[in-house]
Order: sequence, then C-alpha cells, then structure tokens
Amino acid sequence: MAYDYALVHLKYTIPLAGLLTFILRPLLTKLDLYKTVTLILIAFFATLPWDSYLIRHGVWTYPPDAVAGPRLFGVPAEELFFFVIQTYITSVLYILLNKPVLHAQFITNRDDSSPTSRRIRALGQVFLVGCIAVGASLVKKGGEGTYLGLILVWACPFALLTWSLSGYFLIKLPLVCVATPIIAPTVYLWIVDELALGRGTWAIESGTKLGWRVWGNLEVEEAIFFFATNTLIVFGLVAFDRGLAVLYTFPEQFPHAPLTPSPSLLIKVLLTDPAKYDMARVNGIRESVETLRRKSRSFYLASSVFPGRLRIDLVLLYSFCRVADDLVDESRTESEALGWINRLIKYLNLVYGSQGQLPFSKRYVDDFVEKNFPKATRSALELLPTDLLPSRPLYELLEGFKMDLSFANIGSKGIQFPIKDEADLETYAHRVASTVGELCLWLVFHHCDTKLPKDKKSILVVAAQTMGHALQYVNIARDVLVDAKMGRVYLPTTWLKAENLIPQDIVRDPRQPKVEKLRQKLLERAFKEYERSRDTMNILPREVRGPLIVAVESYMEIGRVLRENTGVPSKTRKGRATVPRSRRIWVAWKNLSAA
Repeated sequence: MAYDYALVHLKYTIPLAGLLTFILRPLLTKLDLYKTVTLILIAFFATLPWDSYLIRHGVWTYPPDAVAGPRLFGVPAEELFFFVIQTYITSVLYILLNKPVLHAQFITNRDDSSPTSRRIRALGQVFLVGCIAVGASLVKKGGEGTYLGLILVWACPFALLTWSLSGYFLIKLPLVCVATPIIAPTVYLWIVDELALGRGTWAIESGTKLGWRVWGNLEVEEAIFFFATNTLIVFGLVAFDRGLAVLYTFPEQFPHAPLTPSPSLLIKVLLTDPAKYDMARVNGIRESVETLRRKSRSFYLASSVFPGRLRIDLVLLYSFCRVADDLVDESRTESEALGWINRLIKYLNLVYGSQGQLPFSKRYVDDFVEKNFPKATRSALELLPTDLLPSRPLYELLEGFKMDLSFANIGSKGIQFPIKDEADLETYAHRVASTVGELCLWLVFHHCDTKLPKDKKSILVVAAQTMGHALQYVNIARDVLVDAKMGRVYLPTTWLKAENLIPQDIVRDPRQPKVEKLRQKLLERAFKEYERSRDTMNILPREVRGPLIVAVESYMEIGRVLRENTGVPSKTRKGRATVPRSRRIWVAWKNLSAA
C-alpha cells in the first residue's frame, strides 16, 4: 500500500501523458517544449507553497501507507509529480489542438473588439475579483469553507492576471482550442480523483470541507480544484501564445524575433500597449488565412507546422499568388484580365524599381494599390514581404497568367491551345508553380536560424523549381474536368494527337477513357520530377525540413489519390479530386516523424 499514490500515476496519468506525447511528437518543436517547461516550472513553484500550507494545516492528509515517503516541505514526492504531470498533459493537449491555428489572426485590442467581447472581458474580471473576495471571506471565517476559500484565493489572482492580459485574444480563439484542453483533462482527473478518494489514497479533513459531493466520492472542492488548475494552465498558455503572436506579427516593433524568446522579451511584448498594434496588418493576415481556407486546404494544413514569422510570411506570399490568380481568372473578358496583369506588373515595378529607377516609397505603392485594386485584394499586395523576395519569380508568375489568357485568343481555327508539346508544358509549370516554390525557399533562407552556403542554396533552388513542375502536373491532372469547362486543355496537344484527339475533344467530353490514360501519363511525369528533387530536400535545415516536406507530400498525395482511383475520383470538391482530412493529417504526421 505504500505505493498506492504511485500506482495512480502508473495506471492513469503516465499512460495518458505517453499517448499524447506519441501523437504530438512529430509536431513537437523547441518552442513547444519551451512553453511546456515554462508552464511546468510556474505551476510547480506556485503550487508547492500552497499545497504545503494545506498539508501543514491539516486540510489535506495522506495516509502513511499510501505514499512512498520522500517529501519536500511536507508535500509527498507523488504529489510533486502530480504538479508536473497534470501541467504536462493539459499543455500537450492544448498545443496539439492549437497547431492548425495561426494565432496572429486573433490579435486584437479594445478598438478592434466588439462590444460583446468588451462586456465578456469586463464580466470575467468582475467575476474573478468576486471569487477572490468570497475566498478571502471563507478563509477568514474558517471551518467547512476553508478548503474552497483557499482554492479561490490561490487560483483566482493568477486567472485574473492572465485574463486581464489576454482576455480579448482568448475570446477570439476557436472555442474548441480553449475549452477542450480545460474540460477533457478536468473530467479525466475527476474520475481519477473519485477512485483515489474511494481507496483512501488521499483525504480532505471533514472540518475544512463543505461535504458536498459531485458524484461518488468526488468532493465539490476537488472538482473545482481540477477545473481551476486546468483553467490556469490553459490561460497561461494562451497568454504565452498571445505574446508570441504579437512578437511574430509586428516586425517593425520587434525586429528580432527568436523562435524561443527570453522571458524578459515576452513580458515586454505582453506589456506593450495594444493601441500600438498595426491592426491593418492583422486584418490583412485574417484575409490571407481565409483565402487559404477557401482556395488551398493542403497548403493551409501544411503551413501549420512552419515556425514563427516564417509561417506568417508564407501565408502572405501564398495569399498574394491566389489573389493575383483570381483577379485574372475571374475577369469577364480577355482585355479585363490583361488589365489586371498590367496593373500587377506596374505594382512590381514600383516596389522593385524598373529601367534604372529606384523603388518607390511604401506610401506611394500603397496609394497605387488603393486606387487600382478592389478593396478585398489590397492587403494581399500591401503585405507581400517583397523586401525578402527576389523580383524575377514574381514577374515570371505573371507571364504564366498570360499563358492562361492565351486560351481566349480566337484564331482562324477557333480557340488557341498554347500547350502544344512537353516543352510548353514545362514552361507553363515553371512559371506558375516553380516560381512559387522558389519564393517560398527564399523566405526559408531568410527566417531560418541555420544559414546555408551559396552552393547549397543554389542546389535547393533548382530542386524547388523541379518540384514545382511535379506539383503543377498533379494540379493539371486533378483539374482536367474543371479546366475543360473553362475551355482550357493543359494536356500537350502532341499527346492528344497520339491518341487521335484534338483539344476540342477534351473540352466536349473530359470524362472519356482516353483522358484518363493521358492523366495517368501526366501523373507518371509528375512523380518522376518529384523523385528527382525529393532527396535534395534532406539538405534543408532541420527546423524547416519537416514542414517543407509536409507541404510537398500533402499535395503529392492528391496525385496518389488520382493514381489509386482511376476514372472518376472517389471524393471530389467542385469537380476536383480531394484528399480526406484524416488522410492529410496522417501524411503530415508520418512525414514529420521521418524528417
């Protein structure tokens, strides 16, 4: 029986912690460990004196035959371990649920918050102050309300501090990301506590408790205690994430943003006046995230494993590419589409300078964007991190859009189809996909702590361009039906001719058996390009290798789905084959495990 408390950990807490660690391990970063260890240390040293007080004053007791013996300030070693393991379990669950969330989009201040959010924050503060007052009154009175009072006067000041610092941010977070890591561990520990109280592993003295039970042997004070402690852990993590979000989102205010910032830097960030936040930038990030959710679920999922400021810049880059593409694709006429391309070229000329001219000021560029682009698209241009990107790939991307427009040119034989042979196919893929891959890589080079020599950078750029071919071939293979509805055929005309087809045949009937044969031929070419460049990714710095591999593999999985489901894909969205969410998560987990 001397190991009864230790058995509670062996049977209930350690297995759960191990399972959560196994699930999170491929996604775990140094920053996650930093946050978890910090919270554990805070929880340990904040709880130790309080717990010691309870034991020394006879509120809590541990039968001698239930604990092994070693103590610190009267607190058994098993109880000390409980401080650690509970904080770890709740922290890991919170981190796991928040991985897909880009916290920068939830930064806010009083002016940006709704009246409802302001009322909720104020009511939360009033409630917590009231709980402190009630707790103090119960402690002063003594007797049966002592334990509950001690819980309130210990937990509520911490909760009030974190709520006051991060209340607006917390309210905006998805409910599941905050409520689940509070409720799930709380209910689990209620069950564990009910079993332990029933076995007599620990006990609350009758003179200091109300005597109310939630169910079985679970005292109401114990239920409140576990809810309060898990709330404190999650509130602390939310405050941590708010500080990191502010640090990574505003490079002008915080030029240096290490992946594991010092506690002093985080405190400085948390105490920064929210009125100084550049909310226009935050709103632009929100719009970029929404664009990704609608337009590229694969990249949105992959972006969740990129670290810090790199993730934000990648999201802004990809949003620009999608917005520019939509401006052209959604034009009603060829001349309107060409007008958008010319405006985008003018925008790049102003940003980078052209024909010997120096770049124009940001204010001038922003005025140009405001006068020449729809409101919904402006932030994508204004927030594009052009100071970190070379101009050539961006200009080449616009040339790719021009190739799309050439389908609208009506010649003597009707619609012209610009992808005449494999060379045209490769040129097109290079312009619309390899350019994006290269741009992503330059952001990686800038943000990564590990700096690569020029020769390795050159090798990686070439590999990114080759991989871009592979990804675009998969994209074309996926979108044969959608493109045909638009009067476009990206399969090389020479391939069609070998099957006694012309592009117009594909436009009329994109579901015919010969199309599937050509789709598989294109996928074969895609996977050859993928295999040529995949091993080169291993020379990427470790901190970004896994996320970049996930970004590639998430998209190549679409190609694998198309290979597995010849004919009509088993699952489609708007005519496009898609990968089930569970499979995309498995691909990410598997590749991060191997990276």
